[in-house]
Amino acid sequence: TMTIHSEEHIVDVHVRSGVYSSDTIFDYTHGYIATRLFSRNACFIMKIKKELIPELQEIGRLAFERETMKDVYSPNNVWTLFQAGTSRLGHLKDWILYGKHIEKLCTGLPLYQ
Repeated sequence: TMTIHSEEHIVDVHVRSGVYSSDTIFDYTHGYIATRLFSRNACFIMKIKKELIPELQEIGRLAFERETMKDVYSPNNVWTLFQAGTSRLGHLKDWILYGKHIEKLCTGLPLYQ
Protein backbone atom coordinates (compact mmCIF):
# COMPACT_ATOMS: atom_id res chain seq x y z
CA THR A 1 0.00 0.00 0.00
CA MET A 2 1.10 3.55 -0.65
CA THR A 3 0.06 6.65 1.26
CA ILE A 4 1.01 10.10 0.02
CA HIS A 5 1.08 12.95 2.54
CA SER A 6 1.33 15.93 0.19
CA GLU A 7 1.31 18.54 2.96
CA GLU A 8 4.32 16.89 4.67
CA HIS A 9 6.06 15.87 1.41
CA ILE A 10 6.17 12.24 2.59
CA VAL A 11 5.29 8.97 0.86
CA ASP A 12 4.81 5.79 2.93
CA VAL A 13 5.06 2.45 1.12
CA HIS A 14 4.15 -0.74 2.97
CA VAL A 15 4.92 -4.10 1.37
CA ARG A 16 3.37 -7.11 3.08
CA SER A 17 4.85 -10.22 1.54
CA GLY A 18 5.94 -12.60 4.26
CA VAL A 19 9.71 -12.72 4.56
CA TYR A 20 10.01 -9.88 2.00
CA SER A 21 7.90 -7.40 4.00
CA SER A 22 9.20 -3.85 4.30
CA ASP A 23 8.25 -0.27 5.04
CA THR A 24 9.71 2.59 3.01
CA ILE A 25 9.53 6.33 3.54
CA PHE A 26 10.27 8.86 0.80
CA ASP A 27 10.98 12.13 2.65
CA TYR A 28 11.11 14.79 -0.05
CA THR A 29 11.64 17.60 2.50
CA HIS A 30 14.90 16.14 3.78
CA GLY A 31 15.79 14.41 0.49
CA TYR A 32 16.16 10.84 1.77
CA ILE A 33 14.55 7.42 1.32
CA ALA A 34 14.62 4.88 4.15
CA THR A 35 13.63 1.23 3.84
CA ARG A 36 13.15 -1.03 6.83
CA LEU A 37 13.50 -4.68 5.86
CA PHE A 38 11.77 -6.79 8.48
CA SER A 39 13.63 -10.00 7.58
CA ARG A 40 17.00 -8.31 8.20
CA ASN A 41 15.93 -6.09 11.09
CA ALA A 42 17.86 -3.25 9.46
CA CYS A 43 17.26 0.16 7.91
CA PHE A 44 18.73 1.25 4.56
CA ILE A 45 18.96 4.96 3.80
CA MET A 46 19.81 6.67 0.53
CA LYS A 47 19.78 10.21 -0.82
CA ILE A 48 17.02 11.00 -3.30
CA LYS A 49 18.59 11.53 -6.72
CA LYS A 50 16.15 13.73 -8.59
CA GLU A 51 17.16 12.32 -11.96
CA LEU A 52 16.26 8.76 -10.84
CA ILE A 53 13.42 9.12 -8.30
CA PRO A 54 10.02 10.47 -9.40
CA GLU A 55 8.83 13.77 -7.93
CA LEU A 56 6.17 13.62 -5.20
CA GLN A 57 3.43 14.75 -7.60
CA GLU A 58 4.44 12.12 -10.15
CA ILE A 59 4.79 9.14 -7.80
CA GLY A 60 1.05 8.95 -7.13
CA ARG A 61 0.28 9.08 -10.84
CA LEU A 62 2.82 6.32 -11.54
CA ALA A 63 1.33 4.12 -8.80
CA PHE A 64 -2.17 4.65 -10.20
CA GLU A 65 -0.98 3.83 -13.73
CA ARG A 66 0.77 0.70 -12.58
CA GLU A 67 -2.30 -0.52 -10.69
CA THR A 68 -4.77 0.20 -13.47
CA MET A 69 -2.58 -0.78 -16.41
CA LYS A 70 -0.58 -3.75 -15.12
CA ASP A 71 0.02 -5.15 -18.60
CA VAL A 72 1.61 -1.96 -19.95
CA TYR A 73 5.37 -1.54 -19.64
CA SER A 74 6.55 1.66 -17.99
CA PRO A 75 10.17 2.88 -18.22
CA ASN A 76 9.71 4.69 -14.88
CA ASN A 77 10.09 1.64 -12.63
CA VAL A 78 12.51 2.36 -9.79
CA TRP A 79 14.71 -0.46 -8.48
CA THR A 80 17.34 -0.14 -5.81
CA LEU A 81 20.20 -2.48 -5.05
CA PHE A 82 21.55 -2.30 -1.51
CA GLN A 83 25.07 -3.54 -0.91
CA ALA A 84 25.83 -4.64 2.61
CA GLY A 85 28.52 -2.65 4.35
CA THR A 86 29.18 -1.32 7.78
CA SER A 87 26.25 -0.26 9.89
CA ARG A 88 25.81 1.94 12.90
CA LEU A 89 23.02 3.05 15.17
CA GLY A 90 21.56 6.49 14.51
CA HIS A 91 22.56 9.49 16.61
CA LEU A 92 20.92 12.86 17.14
CA LYS A 93 22.78 14.44 14.18
CA ASP A 94 21.48 11.65 11.90
CA TRP A 95 17.87 12.25 12.90
CA ILE A 96 18.25 15.99 12.30
CA LEU A 97 19.56 15.20 8.81
CA TYR A 98 17.04 12.46 7.96
CA GLY A 99 13.97 13.90 9.71
CA LYS A 100 11.42 12.65 12.24
CA HIS A 101 9.61 10.24 9.88
CA ILE A 102 12.77 8.29 9.10
CA GLU A 103 13.78 8.46 12.78
CA LYS A 104 10.46 6.86 13.74
CA LEU A 105 10.98 4.09 11.15
CA CYS A 106 14.63 3.34 11.93
CA THR A 107 15.31 4.09 15.62
CA GLY A 108 17.09 1.20 17.31
CA LEU A 109 18.02 -0.53 14.04
CA PRO A 110 21.40 -0.72 12.33
CA LEU A 111 21.61 2.00 9.64
CA TYR A 112 23.18 1.30 6.25
CA GLN A 113 23.84 4.13 3.81
